Amino acid sequence: MRVAVAGASGYAGGELLRLIAGHPDLDLVAVTAGSSAGQTVSELHPNLAGLPGLAELTFEPHQAADLTSCELLFMALPAGQSAALAGSVPGPVKIVDLGPDFRLAAAQDWTRHYSGAHAGRWVTGLPELPGARTQICSASRVSAPGCYATAAILALAPLVAADLAEPEDVVVVAASGTSGAGRALRADLLGSEVMGSVSAYQAGGVHRHTPEIEQALVEISGRGRVSFTPVLAPMPRGILATCTARLTSASIDTAALREVLTKAYADEPFICVLPDGRWPSTAAVAGSNGVHVQAAADPRSGRAVIVTAIDNLGKGAAGQAIQNANLMLSLPETAGLSSIGVAP
Repeated sequence: MRVAVAGASGYAGGELLRLIAGHPDLDLVAVTAGSSAGQTVSELHPNLAGLPGLAELTFEPHQAADLTSCELLFMALPAGQSAALAGSVPGPVKIVDLGPDFRLAAAQDWTRHYSGAHAGRWVTGLPELPGARTQICSASRVSAPGCYATAAILALAPLVAADLAEPEDVVVVAASGTSGAGRALRADLLGSEVMGSVSAYQAGGVHRHTPEIEQALVEISGRGRVSFTPVLAPMPRGILATCTARLTSASIDTAALREVLTKAYADEPFICVLPDGRWPSTAAVAGSNGVHVQAAADPRSGRAVIVTAIDNLGKGAAGQAIQNANLMLSLPETAGLSSIGVAP
């Protein structure tokens, strides 16, 4: 299958190129970039040097690339840029968008967090949600959720669906590696600013992934309210999301929470509910499309505590995009992907 990547110069785009290079059924035919157009893949992504046919591929400007000959286009573009490019792509070409342009159904949610016109919503590319896999398989346009949203939704969805957790009393605190902020040069992301420091940012419900999490909870239960605080951690990649929600009954214990999670994800190739007492870590899923999940009931506060670990560039971005593309192209869902992390 012939594929192209728009916005392949960034971290998520580079991870896409790495995964496509190892995919048995995908053939990369074009890569595009903005200010980096004219450079080669190996110049921007040295880890891909030495790959015949890929390392010396030259980034083309977005609108100049010929996308008519590919079966599927990945878009890894900044907010507000995917909609314009998607409008110029021929109908037969399927698209997976890693950006936010088509994630939100409500225009007011879009305008609260982004600039420009609301472009509408595509099928949500989170295959593990109930019914999502069928929709993705039949869709020509799919929007992958954000990295923080992916980690939180996978933690909360089964418990909310089973009426064990209250969807209107949810608190999420999630730590992410610096690659989640993109590749643009910023003073607050310099090594000497980040190393040895953990800092919260965009607290108070203003982070753009908050409405994605609430949207998923509303679609599952009819209700959803989330307090989300993101945290920047001194590591290049990974997300550790700690999600708490009020239990719907005082009789719900840890075993009940784990039973629901285990049943919900029993057949999911990329989600591992860890043994009782073992908690997720970002190192265990680094470089993979895997998700590690653990839960416990806190009877003193009457809350469920669910922790997930993902690679923000894997299941949080490029890995999830490949997973969606596999479904859309009728390929094995796990093709080119692994749930096994790189250690140490």
